[in-house]
Amino acid sequence: MRNIDYFKDKEIAVVGLARSGVACANLLSALGAGVSLTDIADNPGIRLALSGLKSKNIKVELGKHSPEFIRGRELIVVSPGVDNSSPALTWAAKFNIPVISEIEVAWLLCPATVIATTGSSGKTTVATLIAEVLEASGRKVFTCGNIGIPFCAQVDKMGPDDFVSLEVSSFQLERISKFKPKIAVMLNFSRNHLDRHKDMREYLEAKKRIFLNQDGNDTLVLNGQDQVLRELAKEAKSRVVYFSGSDGLNPNQAAVLAVGSILGIDRDTCLEVFSGFKGLEHRLEYVTQVNNVKFINDSKATTAESTAWALSNISSPVVLIAGGRDKGVDYRGILDLARKKVKEVVLIGEAKEKIRDSFKCYLLLDEAQTMPEAVNKAFQKAAPGECVLLSPMCSSFDMFKDYEERGRAFKDAVYNLARDKA
Repeated sequence: MRNIDYFKDKEIAVVGLARSGVACANLLSALGAGVSLTDIADNPGIRLALSGLKSKNIKVELGKHSPEFIRGRELIVVSPGVDNSSPALTWAAKFNIPVISEIEVAWLLCPATVIATTGSSGKTTVATLIAEVLEASGRKVFTCGNIGIPFCAQVDKMGPDDFVSLEVSSFQLERISKFKPKIAVMLNFSRNHLDRHKDMREYLEAKKRIFLNQDGNDTLVLNGQDQVLRELAKEAKSRVVYFSGSDGLNPNQAAVLAVGSILGIDRDTCLEVFSGFKGLEHRLEYVTQVNNVKFINDSKATTAESTAWALSNISSPVVLIAGGRDKGVDYRGILDLARKKVKEVVLIGEAKEKIRDSFKCYLLLDEAQTMPEAVNKAFQKAAPGECVLLSPMCSSFDMFKDYEERGRAFKDAVYNLARDKA
């Protein structure tokens, strides 16, 4: 690792005890920092995460944030799930303590070449494909970030000849300082995360930080078909490369091909990876069939654009399960496609009423209180040859700890249904 003495003997508070917070606390403690970890929540999931701490010297506060855990610290590291209105961050500002993100910590230590990918949708697929292309070309690569494996959990294993395929969200980019990827990829920009960002302008400003520190030795890869992103080229100090879906490639594949070209990886290697790619869990994932009704898990779809993509890739009529915690999404964005493809919608979660108001004049609607109820209702509405699709258009945090838990709950309910019908 680089800069291994940078954090030594510093008193540091980590705010947020999710996977990235625990990984960061462990790393900082191993480097000789005095680490305190504070989380506003205290529940079984948090307690389970707490079991991942490797040192008894890490001080822990659960169920609240207190000024004593912030005052006197030299640095605050914030997990991406922590909102800017958190009292911990308010106190940090009051006490003039710098605040950085977990990816900033890992970046300061990282000796490897970082390829960072962001966008409103498609990030996980592209970050995964970039890693697979790198591996196919003989490079050693680590896939981490918003994809589920914290950057801080991997950085101590990296060397100067290695590569990092890093998925980054707007939340992670808000608190960077020196973070500077060798290649930054911006896939698209659409309405998202307006539960966190006050408007689309603020959301875009957060996304733009991915190339904030790049210079002429770095490359910014932009979607040439996204007018908002094309305009960003004027602000970049780095070399700009455009991609677009064409010649049988979708935009995600085109973005990966552009990155491969920058790194000197031949097109045939990329195309071979694309042809063998089996997809991601929770992204248009086939589960099983029950009485000739297909069940597809698309729990990772947290925007209307992601659900539209899913619907576009399913040929049969669909009974859609949607809903969760609203992110400021305009659900009407899928109406034209939904009226052609969706037979009925089963609504779940906090956003039920908002989605109902968007769809009520155009689609048949029902609702359910639990995932098993939603799966059973959707199955009853689907005819043989049709499809039940979980594609929520919302975050999962009202009913589940993350989209992965939501997807597993869907699959468990489907498997239970299959057993009952066997």
